[in-house]
Amino acid sequence: MATLTKKRKAAVAKYDATKAHSVAEASKVVKEITTTKFDASVDLAIRLGVDPKKANQMVRGTVTLPHGTGKTMRVLAIVTPDKEAEAKAAGADYVGLDEYIEKIKGGWTDVDVIVTMPSVMGKVGALGRVLGPRGLMPNPKTGTVTMDVGKAVSDSKGGKIDFKVDKAGIIHTRVGKASFDAQKLEENAMEVLQAIVKLKPSSAKGTYVRSVTMSSTMSAGIIIDTKSFNN
Repeated sequence: MATLTKKRKAAVAKYDATKAHSVAEASKVVKEITTTKFDASVDLAIRLGVDPKKANQMVRGTVTLPHGTGKTMRVLAIVTPDKEAEAKAAGADYVGLDEYIEKIKGGWTDVDVIVTMPSVMGKVGALGRVLGPRGLMPNPKTGTVTMDVGKAVSDSKGGKIDFKVDKAGIIHTRVGKASFDAQKLEENAMEVLQAIVKLKPSSAKGTYVRSVTMSSTMSAGIIIDTKSFNN
């Protein structure tokens, strides 16, 4: 344990916790201060000046990370039989209809993304109590309720993520793994941040992006200078 403590001390000494960094600097620092033995996730926490209780200030969207998330996404396609082959060809891990509806009713949610079709949403919508709290409910706005099932599955497998502001006005999202090189982390983070800037609600008053921090699993948060991406 002593070596880990030394490692942590050395890591913390490498950066100033009170300083705001550019996205590029933060991407380098997060790698330097990550001391976990496993390949830690790298995440952003973006605090927005919005009131999520107001429908016209809900910030939600999707973005395809240029270098993926570093995580293998498990995709369930709940589709009619005529769409099963398309979903399988696109790489869906689980494909079916009523049998998966029943499994989810029983509490099974061992997937990262669910893709479905408009005609099936009646059945899927009834699973809101199970899927909603886990962030798994398909939504046309995120491209997961569509007739283009193949594209939705391949997008989800290839680094497409969806994000949504929470009740506290914060968006939490993954931008990669600590094993990524700093430039890939930077490019993924910039893709997310620029997408969020473009989604600024016209009704939001004052400063829109109030603060951004980057961190890895169990690392300290690195403050990002909002001017470094918010032009």
